This record gives sequence, structure tokens and C-alpha cells, in this order.
Amino acid sequence: MPVPDPKDRLILRFRHHKAIDHVDDPIHQDLSAAARAGDSLFLSCDETAGVDRLTEADGHWGNHRHFAFGALIDLPDGPGGEMDIEGLDCDGNWLWVVGSHSLKRGKPKVSGHAPDEALRRMTDIKRDPNRAFLGRFPLTRRSGGMAPLAEVGENRAAHFKLSKKHSKLKRWLRDDPILGPFLDIPCKENGLDIEGIAARGLRVWLGLRGPVIGGMAVVIELDCKITGSGHLKPRRIDGKRRYRTHLLPTRGLGVRDLAFDGDDLLVLAGPAMAGDGPAHVLRWKDAVSARKSGVHPPEAVVHALDLPYRGKVDHPEGLVRWGEDWLVVYDSPAERRLEGSGAAIAAEIFSIP
Repeated sequence: MPVPDPKDRLILRFRHHKAIDHVDDPIHQDLSAAARAGDSLFLSCDETAGVDRLTEADGHWGNHRHFAFGALIDLPDGPGGEMDIEGLDCDGNWLWVVGSHSLKRGKPKVSGHAPDEALRRMTDIKRDPNRAFLGRFPLTRRSGGMAPLAEVGENRAAHFKLSKKHSKLKRWLRDDPILGPFLDIPCKENGLDIEGIAARGLRVWLGLRGPVIGGMAVVIELDCKITGSGHLKPRRIDGKRRYRTHLLPTRGLGVRDLAFDGDDLLVLAGPAMAGDGPAHVLRWKDAVSARKSGVHPPEAVVHALDLPYRGKVDHPEGLVRWGEDWLVVYDSPAERRLEGSGAAIAAEIFSIP
């Protein structure tokens, strides 16, 4: 099947990262998730602890504003601690945000370290507490677009309880016979790595880049409530478990993003490991009706779109409804995708049947 060309390109223009507190690298080089609320496009860079908003401006999307989550809530690793935000979704006047919840392995400088020192550095596995974030922020109009705040009227930001020592979600998954063995494996090595979120009210779906199990990707479903202390907490919905486990046939690919199309859930699927590979959009038909954990048959998860494969560059990371079409946002952009000498990058618009 031939890979379609995009219908159009959309220029996303950002401020220089040095003008933003706690942002050390160019935002447009590390885009990891996207969502839209009316005239506002929200994007995240996986190296920060905030979200970036763009609005339409003279044929492109710009008017960039950065919202630091550390100014809205207390983060266990402080406002500068990386959240590794890999999933965004706008549901009504709420912005949902999820960190990867993953561990990371130390990276040796192959040309800068002796072989034994490089090996030693690879034994260093770290947990960033801010990565365990899962929550939502109320949105309101401010400064020319929609803005996430700590509270808007009676709507207040809520999230899973955060801790420097552990992740609440991982505690609930620890005894899972399928997912439990992967919790202590770093990301991009088939360890637990959340890279997509979709929400309907307090019902939430989390797409996992890893683990991929038996050639199938995993989507975790939660049905949350607001506790007396104002935190989010999942209800028990599968026996004693606080989640459902959905395994989807994805030809060995992991989830890179999720997006609702009616009651269907579109799954942006790409390589689970650190290497490069093709990416596709799959359609999980009538996903909202799946009320039991299980393995879903191939007829329930059908191919919708092949995305261009460009090797070490242009990795699809975000999928956003764009009128009748869909916007795809890329990480590791190719030079041809960068616009001029400023902090601008081109996203692409595709039709999905």
C-alpha cells in the first residue's frame, strides 16, 4: 500500500528556549505530544515540566506561551525536574497530562569514556519523580487563548498523589501477571513507558510504548474519582484491580499517541525500542464499549494510515484532530522540517478514512 503524501504543512513557531525558565533545550526539537482546545494548540517537550500553547497567527501557529506546571501544583522534584510528558488530551475544558512513568538508563559517551567506564554508566538506572504525573488542569481563556490553571471556578486541578519514592500507578501494577515484570526495565528497552492519553470525563485510556507483549501493544484503562483530599484515584473496575488491560494487535509496534474519533480510538503506533522503524495509525473500533480486560481481535483494530518512514528523523509523536483531517507532530525533526533560522518546525496534515 503506497504511503500517502500529506495534504498540507503547518508551521509551528516557538519563542527561543533561553527566554523561558527551566527550559534548557529548544522546544521544537523535542515535541512529544499534542492536543487542541478550540483555537489553542497545546504541545509538550519531553525535557520540560510544562506545556506550550500556540494560536493561529498570520498563516502559521505561533504567539507562543509556556505554562510551567510547577507554578500550579507542587511537584516532588521541583518545577525544574523533567516530567517527560508524553501524552496530552483536551476533553471539554480540561487538559489531561501524563508523564512517561518510565525509568531511564545512563547514557555513556562512547567516544569520551573508556569501555569499562561506559559499561559502568549503563548500570545507572534512575527514576525522575515528576515522570509519575497523571492529572488534569481546568482551562480558561486568558492572554489570547486557552490556559491551564490551578482552579477555574469550581473546577480544580487534580492528579494522582505524587511521591519522591514511588509511583502510585506502578504500585497498582506491581502484582499484575502481565505488566508487573516490566516495571523495573528502563524505557525504550520494552519497560513500562506511557506515550499517549485519551479521556472522556473521568474515564482515561493510557497507551504504552512499552511493553509490547506477544507482538501486541497495551492500553490501560482507568475510571477515576476525585478523593476527599482533591486527588485523582482510579476505582476498582476489574475485580480488585483499579484498571483494565487491553492488548491490541499492532504488528509489534507500541503506542505513541491516542486520539478519539467519535467512539473509535485512533492509535498512533511506532517502534517500542530505541531503534527507528515505520509508524502507522490504527483504528480501534468502538473502543468506549470495551468494558472488559482482554486481547482484542484483528477485526477490532484495523489499519487506517501509513505514515512516511524517514529513518533516524521525523518520528511521529502527536496526533490531533484538525477539522476534518488530522495533524501529525514530529520529534527528531529533519533539517528540511525546520523553518528559517528561528525556532519553527513544520507539522503535517493527513486525511484518515
